[in-house]
Parts: sequence; structure tokens; C-alpha cells
Amino acid sequence: MSIQQQIAGWADKLRDISATGSKFTKNVYDKENYEKIQNIVGEMLTFDPFRKNTDIKSIPLPYLTRPGPLIGGDGAIINSEEEILLIQRADNRMWAMPGGLLEVGETPAEGVLREIFEETGITCQITKLIGIYDSRLCGTSSPFHIYHLLFLCTPLMRNPITIPSHKREIISYKWFKEAFLPESIDPGHITRIPEAFRTWKGEKEAYFD
Repeated sequence: MSIQQQIAGWADKLRDISATGSKFTKNVYDKENYEKIQNIVGEMLTFDPFRKNTDIKSIPLPYLTRPGPLIGGDGAIINSEEEILLIQRADNRMWAMPGGLLEVGETPAEGVLREIFEETGITCQITKLIGIYDSRLCGTSSPFHIYHLLFLCTPLMRNPITIPSHKREIISYKWFKEAFLPESIDPGHITRIPEAFRTWKGEKEAYFD
């Protein structure tokens, strides 16, 4: 990897952090700091030691400030007993498949495995892409546009090997048979959990909106 590629990669991570933070925060001082980060990102993206630097004004502002559509990844973890692992979220107390927003610098599969481990302490192996879902069409309750990538996963253990690092985000986790799913399922997961079981049984191809 060249120095230019390294700088571009670091700049893209900072761009993503500053754009997302600026969109979510209501604090005027935080917004000012995120704008300063975006200016630094612009300088990093226009820096090239082997030729004349590009004018920062040539970089479209939306590129620096727009964090979405956000990309989220979830894991449908189904074991040999035909049970799916669900977490009970701390924010709305509803049940959902583990997952979260993906980060710059990781593949979708890496991000999903990271999220699963952070929330449950369980390691898995991804076996198949179930589908790519638009948050506006699958029932997700969010003011932001999200693309959900759902992967079928095989657990490498039934119980966690360590205390989840993001345990504050969940109340508990539990294995469920398809016929005995909890009643309070997060709206964005209600239609996708049956899709996961159909994929696990080999009844469907990958879905996309």
C-alpha cells in the first residue's frame, strides 16, 4: 500500500466519523469540531507529495459531510438445533438479531462478526448472504436511510467465551425455535427472521431491494 493510499484510507475514516457525528449531535461546539475535522480531511485528500496539491475547494462538500446511506450488518445465527440467537435491545427492549453499523476499513463480513462478538461474546462463521434490505421497506424505525446486509451464520459455540464488550447495548440474549419466537420483535427484524430460516433450509436465493 502506497503512502497516498494510507492517507486516503485514514482520511476516509475521519470523514465518516465527522460526517456521522455532525449529523447526530445537537451540540454546537461538537458541530464546530466536526467541521474542523472535515477541513483536515480535505487537506489529507488533496495532499500528494509527488505532484502539485489539488485545491481543497475541488472536493464536493456533500462528500465530506454526508454520512449516508448508512450501512448496517446483522447476523442470523442459527444452530444445529434449529434455534436462532436473538438479543434484547436496551434502547427499546425488543428482540432482534445482533448487528450494527459497519465501520470504514472493514469488510461487511468482518463488521458483522465484530458486532456479534461485541454484543454476545460468541464467535461465528458466516456461511451465506441472506439479503440486502432497504430500511425504508423492511420496517426499520430510523430517521436515517440504512442499507441492511443480513448474513447467515453458524455459531462456533453456544455460550460466550468472554463478557461482551458492548453489553450495555443489550439486556439479554436467548436461543429461540422458529415456532416460539418472542412477541416483542424489533420492527426491522420481523420480516427478516423468517427469511433467515428459509435461507438456512435452502429454500431461497439472496434477496435484494
